[in-house]
Amino acid sequence: MDPVAALSEIAFHLERDRAPQFKVQAFRKAAATIGDWSPDELAARAHDGRLKATKGIGASTFGVIRQALDGDVPERLTKLRAAQSSPLTDGGRALAIQIRGDLHSHSDWSDGTTPIPLMVDAAVSLGREYLALTDHSPHLTVAHGLTAERLTEQLEVVAELDRSTPALRLLTGIEVDILDDGTLDQTPELLDRLDVVVASIHSHLRADRATMTERMLGAVNHPRTSILGHCTGRLVEGSRGTRAPSEFDADRVFGACAENGVAVEINARPERQDPPDDLIATALAAGCLFSIDSDAHAPGQLALLDYGIERAAANGVPAERIITTWPVERLLEWCRR
Repeated sequence: MDPVAALSEIAFHLERDRAPQFKVQAFRKAAATIGDWSPDELAARAHDGRLKATKGIGASTFGVIRQALDGDVPERLTKLRAAQSSPLTDGGRALAIQIRGDLHSHSDWSDGTTPIPLMVDAAVSLGREYLALTDHSPHLTVAHGLTAERLTEQLEVVAELDRSTPALRLLTGIEVDILDDGTLDQTPELLDRLDVVVASIHSHLRADRATMTERMLGAVNHPRTSILGHCTGRLVEGSRGTRAPSEFDADRVFGACAENGVAVEINARPERQDPPDDLIATALAAGCLFSIDSDAHAPGQLALLDYGIERAAANGVPAERIITTWPVERLLEWCRR
């Protein structure tokens, strides 16, 4: 077995299993370390002891490489494959087979952990027909948000990857910050070039109800907004702790989403579970469309979409109102409306 592929697949399974990031990165770092070596050079280094002494290669990763070089499927990978051979959740299976894509993902251009090609490869392995790359916008400096210049550069990279990946449509996009005045944190010219615009709030989440409502309405009424991302900003578990949901007038905001054809995101990340069930019901009653998205920051996290699918099904969201069940050409036509 190819050692780089073995290390990368182990990292994918660990991400899917929500393992601590340091464990995941040990395998990704090892894959990157040996990735430029020829098979003969790797074998020689493993044989004479240089590999074991290489920075970035630990006991676990060395064992995986050694077993792969011997022609075996590494024991660690065999165990992970056996443990993760089924979907992450039991619910929503009928809906899951109708899901075609994912419209919210991140790469190492902002705060994701891996290069874009690894995200694309993972999406292909999961059977996705399309994936939108939606790295952050400039205002979110803590997440290395993309300036207009960097986003312009990224669009060229995405176009080339899309051309070279016939199994998947890689869509251009952004998770754009909704600023305090309700405007979107990127130039209108660049927003017009993107396939998908996910508008989200990441700052001043404790503002009062009226302020938050007007701020969200500004974004929802913007003609280039495709999706309202993780609308309450809440955190219900995880390493970052918990955070109460933002307060806003859900009837007004979701009414505007329905009127403007902006989809409400069902964010699949277990630490978010956003919107809460009662707000999904409000958005349903308002006539909203929905987008079930992984908000993945690593390849294995693309599989977390299962959690969002289960929640959508449990809350009675019809498949025809979920834009990520649509064929890509219908989706793009809707986004360009």
